[in-house]
Parts: sequence; C-alpha cells; structure tokens
Amino acid sequence: MRHPKLLAVLFLFVIFSAAAWAEEKQVTAQIAPDGVQRVEMIAGSYFFDPNRLVVKVNVPVEIKITKQAGLVPHDIIFKAPEAGIDVSEELGTDPRVIKFTPTKTGEYPFYCDKGLPFVKSHRERGMEGVLIVTP
Repeated sequence: MRHPKLLAVLFLFVIFSAAAWAEEKQVTAQIAPDGVQRVEMIAGSYFFDPNRLVVKVNVPVEIKITKQAGLVPHDIIFKAPEAGIDVSEELGTDPRVIKFTPTKTGEYPFYCDKGLPFVKSHRERGMEGVLIVTP
C-alpha cells in the first residue's frame, strides 16, 4: 500500500458521511388553537426532513410538504388504513398539504415509492420515515 493514511481518511469520511446521511430527525406536532396538529416537511434526494413525526391520536393532522428543486420525482405514502391513514401524494416544489386524523396509536411507516427497474427504490435508498401516533 502506497497511501495508507489517505485510505484511512477516506474510510472515515465514508463512515461519517453515511451516518450523517441516515440521521434521524424527530418532530412533535403542536396543536394549534384551531385544534389541528401541523408539521412542515421537506423531501429531497432520498430523504424526508423530519423523518420521524409524533402526533396525537384522534386529533386532525396537516402536513405541509415541499420537494426540493430537481428532476427526480418523489411522492409520499402513508398506508395504515387500520389507523384511518391512507395517503398517496405526488410531491412538487409547490407545497402540498396532507390531511388525516389518526384513529389508532402505534408506529406507521411513510415512504417514497418511486424508483426505476433494476435499481434500488427511493425507499431502499433511505427515503422513509415513521409516524408515531401517541395517546
């Protein structure tokens, strides 16, 4: 090996970059005076920010989500019909507001289901999160 220090530095860079990329960010929705829980999200190159949302059961939720500029299409899927949540929304650079009222506590995944054949889907690349419904 001609450059062991360079290889060590590159290795550490890759490890720390991967850890930062997969970082979890949790936000608890606040209930507004009108009784609605509101959260803002950004979707981008294979991420949702935040990727963990905490909301209360039986209280209406509004998620305002915007996709970062770019050519790659994204969507957001919440599939938990047993909890009153069934959302599939295409995302764009103009904000979209998603509305639902969770009827059951628990943890429910959300994700982007876009992707091309024979390559990892956006979800497999880390574009997913968890909706946590609390009492």
